[in-house]
Amino acid sequence: MKTNRYVEELKTKSVADLNKELVSAKKELFNLRFQNATNQLDNTARINEVRRNIARIQTVITEKARA
Repeated sequence: MKTNRYVEELKTKSVADLNKELVSAKKELFNLRFQNATNQLDNTARINEVRRNIARIQTVITEKARA
């Protein structure tokens, strides 16, 4: 599945890379919410996808911190 590959890819990255990816995902989420508020967003499902990706990134960061 696509999500499994994404999680495996996240696990191979360093914590610094994960933090950078987290920041970019949060920026993307902000932009998507802004577009949604101004009725410019076509694919509203992308908001949920980005939110889940943020949660996945945070989970991998937490796993690495505990290890």
